Amino acid sequence: MKDIRIRIDGRAGIITLNRPQTLNALTYPMCHAITGALNEWRTASGIDLVIFDAVGDRAFCVGGDIADMYRCGKAGDFAYGQNFWRDEYRMNAAIHEFTKPVVSFLQGYTMGGGVGIGCHGSHRIVGPGSRIAMPECSIGLVPDVGGSYILARAPGRLGEFLAVTGHRMGPAEAIFTGFADHYIEETNWCDLKRDLCRSGNQEAIAEAAQPVPEGDFSGCRAQVDTLFSLENLTEIDAALRQSGTGFAVDCRKRMEMNSPLSMACAVALVRMQRNSTSLRDALSLEYRFVYRSLQHSDFLEGIRARIVDKDNRAAWRHSDPGAVTAAEVSQMLAPLGSNELTWDGV
Repeated sequence: MKDIRIRIDGRAGIITLNRPQTLNALTYPMCHAITGALNEWRTASGIDLVIFDAVGDRAFCVGGDIADMYRCGKAGDFAYGQNFWRDEYRMNAAIHEFTKPVVSFLQGYTMGGGVGIGCHGSHRIVGPGSRIAMPECSIGLVPDVGGSYILARAPGRLGEFLAVTGHRMGPAEAIFTGFADHYIEETNWCDLKRDLCRSGNQEAIAEAAQPVPEGDFSGCRAQVDTLFSLENLTEIDAALRQSGTGFAVDCRKRMEMNSPLSMACAVALVRMQRNSTSLRDALSLEYRFVYRSLQHSDFLEGIRARIVDKDNRAAWRHSDPGAVTAAEVSQMLAPLGSNELTWDGV
């Protein structure tokens, strides 16, 4: 498959995303190919670790390729998207639970579905140009692919902040919040990959790691923890309006571009995950939202505005954050009955 290169080199299994023209956006066939490789390598005696990387300098992966999902959704076919998300989430869990080290090299942008591939492994490497974000609220979704699980474990209230603003984290911020582990300049990555393939020894990563540069949210942590600890999105938005600080103004500017329903559900998701110890639980909860999203959220309108027409003038279902009710959030995250995400064969 030209979109993804899967091979064995020495002691390592290597999965390379190969769609640089689309910033390595993940397709449904790529998802299946990754799952198949992991299943094969899980018990392969000659493979000591797995490496994820990508072609091109601009991005590791900016998310899922949603063109087919949008087309099917507009035609009233919701099953394609629901099946895509189901199998993608199972793949995310397989990466997280893999019994051998999983090493990801996260150059450029890693967003949305890219987080699901690159940020659930055991050794997540970033460099000076790495930028990691969960911007799903801007297209009418919520931080998914297990992103809510990582956000819930970020210090203080950074999880809520990152979820509703889509802030793009630099390498130090990504490590501080738990999206990455090691800082290594990109010029050293090729040598490290060669060492890993030759030896199969994960210790080479710690030996190559460099001091993390400054940039850990220290300048805004107090405001984040105060403003984003409030009861719900409505109260958070009101407090940001009242605050008037440069930080608050910037947050509201970002949030004004996003779906109010998505942001309200994103806050709820992060908070529901704080007491969870299982990525599977997070994925199952996220799946409830995305399963309904094509029909009952702002997803199709968000894709139209941001990706299809690119006018950035989405007509969201709610005029502002205060218009979203608790009942609507509960409805989007309610159990799906027989349609719940299942884990048979994973």
